Amino acid sequence: MAKGNQMEGKEMNLVDHLSELRNRLIVTALLFIGLFIVGFIYIKDIYWFFVNDIDMELTAISPTEIIWIYFSMAGLVAIVGTIPLLTYQIWAFVKPGLLPHERKATLGYIPAVFLLFIGGLVFGYFIFVELIMPFLLSLNDGMFNIMFTVDRYFTFLFRVTIPFAVLFELPIIVMFLTSLGILTPAFMIKNRKYAYFGLIVIGVLITPPDFVLQIIVAVPLILLYEIGVQLSKVVYKRKLKKHKEFMEEEEPST
Repeated sequence: MAKGNQMEGKEMNLVDHLSELRNRLIVTALLFIGLFIVGFIYIKDIYWFFVNDIDMELTAISPTEIIWIYFSMAGLVAIVGTIPLLTYQIWAFVKPGLLPHERKATLGYIPAVFLLFIGGLVFGYFIFVELIMPFLLSLNDGMFNIMFTVDRYFTFLFRVTIPFAVLFELPIIVMFLTSLGILTPAFMIKNRKYAYFGLIVIGVLITPPDFVLQIIVAVPLILLYEIGVQLSKVVYKRKLKKHKEFMEEEEPST
């Protein structure tokens, strides 16, 4: 009988967790939809912000490209604006499994995630406008009449900037996983060469076939990884220290 009650308790606990997760996802989705609508309202201002730094007019060759640019710009605004709430919802969901000091430490990740994402977008946009586009245009050398469509231009732009925004989250992800005990600095150091290789491949994929540009892109990514290693060491040492203090407090009582 006791075993049956225990099983029912576990099932109820699982249902409660799933219900909580659903409610948090609904709240996040509502904010996303609201910001998506705001992006639609201010689509012209957003569009002109992005094309202000290029010396050419973009061409739309079909009505679907106009619709695509509306959805893309509004979606970008919604994603960026939703990140703080989404990060908080993830933190709040895992909070019951964290120790008090871990809750306080990981709460500070929320603004950092948002700022790093914005920083990655800005860095990617700078690389795109100041390095990648001038390099590609220099290959023309007067041979062709250059015409960019809205679809192709912004697809290329997002292909460069969004990976940078995601990769800039690496230090925070490393700190968070270390605080949960999933990742250790020793593991990161041991697998450093594989991480470097992966980051270089990413740099090659999002840049033109120019060695200098690929180095320019790969170096910041490798630095981010090394920053992540150092932050992981800090978090890991604090985690061991807190664990030691906790065990010392428990010993007299036992």
